[in-house]
Amino acid sequence: QFFVFCHGLLQLSQLLVSGYLKSSISTIERRYGLSSQTSGLLASFNEVGNTLLIVFVSYFGSRVHRPRFIGCGAILVSLAGFLMSLPHFITGPYEYDQSVASMFSNTTDLCQPGVPGSQGNLSDAACTPHAARENHEVLLVMFIAQALLGIGGVPIQPFGISYIDDFASERNSPLYLGILFSVTVIGPGVGFMLGSAMLRFYVDIDKVTRDEVQLTNKDPRWVGAWWLGFLVAASLVALSAVPYFFFPREMPKEINALPYTSSACNRFPLFLSDFPVVLLRNLRHPVYLLVVLAQVNLSAMVAGLATFMGKFLERQFSLTASLANMMIGAVNIPGAMVGIVVGGAILKRFQMSLKQCSVMCVLGMFLCLLTAFPLLFLGCPTQKVAGVTYSESSELGHHTLECNLQCNCPEKAYNPICGSNSIEYISPCSAGCTAVNIDADNNSVLNYTDCSCINENGFWGSAKPGTCGTGCSHLFLPFVVLSCLAGFLASVSHTPSFMLILRSIQPEDKSFAVGIQFMLLRVLAWMPGPVLYGSAIDTTCILWEKKCDRKAACRYYDNNLFRQR
Repeated sequence: QFFVFCHGLLQLSQLLVSGYLKSSISTIERRYGLSSQTSGLLASFNEVGNTLLIVFVSYFGSRVHRPRFIGCGAILVSLAGFLMSLPHFITGPYEYDQSVASMFSNTTDLCQPGVPGSQGNLSDAACTPHAARENHEVLLVMFIAQALLGIGGVPIQPFGISYIDDFASERNSPLYLGILFSVTVIGPGVGFMLGSAMLRFYVDIDKVTRDEVQLTNKDPRWVGAWWLGFLVAASLVALSAVPYFFFPREMPKEINALPYTSSACNRFPLFLSDFPVVLLRNLRHPVYLLVVLAQVNLSAMVAGLATFMGKFLERQFSLTASLANMMIGAVNIPGAMVGIVVGGAILKRFQMSLKQCSVMCVLGMFLCLLTAFPLLFLGCPTQKVAGVTYSESSELGHHTLECNLQCNCPEKAYNPICGSNSIEYISPCSAGCTAVNIDADNNSVLNYTDCSCINENGFWGSAKPGTCGTGCSHLFLPFVVLSCLAGFLASVSHTPSFMLILRSIQPEDKSFAVGIQFMLLRVLAWMPGPVLYGSAIDTTCILWEKKCDRKAACRYYDNNLFRQR
């Protein structure tokens, strides 16, 4: 029982690392200027290390000291977690465009007629060979960390489950495995909640004092302390790894049980010669093949959604990253959990035949489609952004409205403001604002005035800092309810679809078939899913941030396209 407790704890903290990455992905994109395709690849990269090794590890099962192997894997996972946060410590503080001169720079992004654009802003200065190299280093470190995370995770689940199954009594084994399974489902939810908590802090909380931070967490330039959660999660993994080095290789079997037999000793040489035969036998089985393909499609969707749902909520409903993660962790994931449990309960209660199982799967999916269909329409178009999504009369190319010609605005400035005419401008300079009012207490901007592009009854108007938002908050609640319901209905088919696989193949192929199933899910769903989603999201971008003449993160998406795609 102590082993089951330790294993639950370890699985929870291992999933905390990978779940936390998904919750902070939109923040990491913004901090290091990544496209969604790149961040999607990063999010699924741990599957690469995992897939390469999982088959072998599953077959070496009983020959090795399993607890010790699990402990070593956990140490690797913890190392990967610490590595994920390393970029924060090897790069300088986060820089953003600002109107108020600060200790970092005395430049400003106000409209300054007569001052040539090149000297007026920090955006252009930031492109040194060092900055470009720094960015490659960050990506390299993160990809290595993700690969390690995958490799370290390999022994944890298969060895833990087989160890428990070997030494638990027949009566208790299902209970123990059920406990572990529920933990694996809760894990990502806890990861998102951790993300929600950490992203409320400013990214450079350890490098600058509070008075120097001029951003609030509602500001589109805000970057939360994404690295903090990795430190927390990695420390937890390291702690849970300790007991594994003290468990015995074999335990006395729990009372009232069959004697323990080591089954896998002579399996491996056989495994290599039988592999193609058994593989073909299973793949030619129509039920097995169809169910696995259905699961692949569903899993690819889940993998993509889990990675980018937060980003979608942030953009579509103008939420903070922290609130978006809170929603996913507290509503969507628990909804799916309840669905899995309900599906299993129905199976057990009505002792379903294979045909009934498949009917239940189809029904669940069909209802899920019905509830998910309205989600296509729940959202608003992108806010009006002058020179990007909106132009009044004459425009001289990108971001250059006639009214701000004399300002010589730097092209890259990004410090969105919302005009009194409820049109958003990329920076105070592009709105032609020449004056700024500052709150003396906390050094934050109150508003911008004398803006030549904002026309108010024939006078120059004013603007507030921050984006105008999509004006979509009233649709947020219906969206959450429907998406939670859709997730619940899809999850109801989880257990019956597993039953279809387990009961339709020959008993001696069972463990092998499940192994192949997970292999296919990894290769066809969990790896490509986030990358495909990220690429689709990138196609809906209308304004890219430029870093050293390369595309970095996306500033504005076409929200309607983003939602539909």
